[in-house]
Amino acid sequence: MEWKGAKVTVVGLARSGVAAAKLLQALGATVTVADRKERAELGQVLAQVEEPEVTLCLGAQYERALEGADVVVISPGVPFHLEALARTRRRGVPVIGELELASRFVRAPMLAVTGTNGKSTTVTLIGKFLQQSGRRAFVGGNLGTALSEAALATLRAGPAAELYEFLVVEVSSFQLETIKQFHPWVAGILNVSIDHMDRYESVDDYVGTKARIFENQLADDYLVVNLDDKRVADLAARHRGKVLGFSRRAVPGGSLAGGTYLQGDRIVSTVSGAPVEVCRCDEMRLLGAHNIENVMAAVSYALLCDCPLDVIRRVLLSFPGLEHALEFVRERRQVRFVNDSKGTNVDATVKALESLDRPIWLIAGGLDKGGDFSRLESPVRQRVKGVILIGQAAPRIRAALGAYDRITEAGSLREAVDLAAQRAEAGDIVLLSPACASFDMFRDYQDRGQQFKALVNALH
Repeated sequence: MEWKGAKVTVVGLARSGVAAAKLLQALGATVTVADRKERAELGQVLAQVEEPEVTLCLGAQYERALEGADVVVISPGVPFHLEALARTRRRGVPVIGELELASRFVRAPMLAVTGTNGKSTTVTLIGKFLQQSGRRAFVGGNLGTALSEAALATLRAGPAAELYEFLVVEVSSFQLETIKQFHPWVAGILNVSIDHMDRYESVDDYVGTKARIFENQLADDYLVVNLDDKRVADLAARHRGKVLGFSRRAVPGGSLAGGTYLQGDRIVSTVSGAPVEVCRCDEMRLLGAHNIENVMAAVSYALLCDCPLDVIRRVLLSFPGLEHALEFVRERRQVRFVNDSKGTNVDATVKALESLDRPIWLIAGGLDKGGDFSRLESPVRQRVKGVILIGQAAPRIRAALGAYDRITEAGSLREAVDLAAQRAEAGDIVLLSPACASFDMFRDYQDRGQQFKALVNALH
């Protein structure tokens, strides 16, 4: 479409909303930004928007900004099924997401990753493999830098510039709700477990949204799929690209274009042809069996992009993992404190519990996203000496743990940390892995993790 002079409303003034507004300004659109929050709540975010060039519509009347728009661009946190957006679509006005908008103005091959858990770790690894191989790679999307920033940089560099060789993009299901032309060269689904049931009608609805990452791929594109996850493996046959599998349990073969798998304790890949050993699992610094899956997926992308094997090995032997994802914080009186604030759903917390080989004091709870907390009961019984619950979901988690009675509720994260520190004994681990979103008590999961680390480091 012709963007110059078009009236475009951006809904949601978070990181991606600001980036979309700046891209649209550069395209010559007349931009209005709408957010249900009041000016005082938005704080420093407003400083990033160029008033009066951008019109603001804030607070209770923010939906008025949809009237008269030629196009509406929504941030990932804005539900696509909002009635105000449904009315807008019925008027024939396109409603797209920031990811879809940005994807129309980038030129480099796109490497996209989605999944319930592990996206950020996998995307970060792919970026490191490429960058340490001397390749110019953008790394962002749902993680860190919005894709619209890469699109804006590409636009400003001009049609002749080769700004990026690859775009490594973390993609959430929320972003996939609004795609139309989004077309990755390599697209992968790491896993699918129950999450965001406060946003989706069913698990099938959620899985179907994740599967849209393959929607616009062609025969020369690639799908990277987890063969150990039946929901993911079943999706592969329905799409047009070449399939690469990864598995901890089997050697990918048959009709697959190649694969990455475990052979004993060694990660082996056939993505480039003959089997090559990448590294041994015990050489890596990353904790947990789930991270082996993330590594196998990332290795598949890297080999497709011709990253040298020695570079891949070097990264894997030195990469400690992401902040807030099973992050070691401190050892105090022979008790280890681990920050897994990024564990925002039940499956992530189950994997965290299964990854640690010491007795655990678990701090959990937060904003309930409709997760099945009963799945925590078995690993908690097997591995956890005591549970300390915080936040809105505390009563639901307590009920879901059944007869397990070593549970305390705390009024704040500070109280939870103090209780855990008092009760833990030498050889124990105090683990923050909430199984919930953070927004009832914190700005986001990063804020929750930073506060946890500050409280732990302040212990005498």
